[in-house]
Amino acid sequence: MKRKILELTLPMKLHKVNTIKLIPTSPFNFDATFHKPDHFTSGDNFWEKGIRWQTWLWQGKLLGLKFISTGTVNKPRLIVEIYSQEQLNSQIIDSLTREIKYRYNLDLDLSDFYKQFKEDKVLKSIIKKLYGMRPGHPSSLYEYLIIGIVLQNATVKRSVQMFKALLENYGTPLEYDGKRLWCFWQEGGLINVAEQELRELKVGYRAKSIKKVDNYFADGVLKEMNLRKKDRQTQMDELLKLYGVGPATVWYLLFDVFHHWDFFNHISPWEQKIYSKVFFDQDPENPVPVEKLLKHFEKYGKYKQLAVHYIWEDLWWKRKNENMLWLEKLIRT
Repeated sequence: MKRKILELTLPMKLHKVNTIKLIPTSPFNFDATFHKPDHFTSGDNFWEKGIRWQTWLWQGKLLGLKFISTGTVNKPRLIVEIYSQEQLNSQIIDSLTREIKYRYNLDLDLSDFYKQFKEDKVLKSIIKKLYGMRPGHPSSLYEYLIIGIVLQNATVKRSVQMFKALLENYGTPLEYDGKRLWCFWQEGGLINVAEQELRELKVGYRAKSIKKVDNYFADGVLKEMNLRKKDRQTQMDELLKLYGVGPATVWYLLFDVFHHWDFFNHISPWEQKIYSKVFFDQDPENPVPVEKLLKHFEKYGKYKQLAVHYIWEDLWWKRKNENMLWLEKLIRT
């Protein structure tokens, strides 16, 4: 197996080629939108208050993006510095701008959601703390599917190890604005990689799923932009046809990639334990039945997935500042 010798892998040096200015709908919480504490560290981004560095593969171009908040929650302003090895034409800049707006939901109107649940006993205080937060994820459908596969049946530590191994063997290191970050490989980019080679990266049975998913994209079986135009049921049906992709991964995809705020029909055993503690203060090792949890969330109606997102993110922001032994135990196991 040919493996990169990481120490000798020189990063691709990028320089700033463009700056775009964006005005998200108000209110807009930059940090809660661009940094999700529950997402595992992946090596393709770096966050500090008011700034996020993110690698981005777009139309075959390896890019480094720097998102900078220059406004306030009620008067949001956003600058995106674009780093590349070459100048980018206006068509690429325009399409990239649209994609950034889409993936981070910069045009989302939260007013009705806030109006409906401003007095909800659980959401009231959370909305106040995370006011203006959007669901947001930087990954393409292909990238998200690969991430979803390494998350299957693994601890956070194990998932991080697997994804890091994949990224450092098939991704590209980029250097820009004083940061060195890895950029994802092209969809279909593993076409000449044998399944055994993936197994040697210690991803286990997931090697077959990764190869299958990569082949779908290499063969043009799945095209994200086309699938975005379909209704939710069609999207779900098409995604469930994919080898190694189950209900849990599809549930995440429908929310993060396809932006369905009302779809909530699956809870993994790990999340079942956390929800049991958060919503019912019940011992995670003796969790509330999934059916009861799903029924509990029905009160949030067409916003049930968005409501759970707010509650979930609030929990992980708390973890950054509080000692939550029960949650740490669940993360390790």
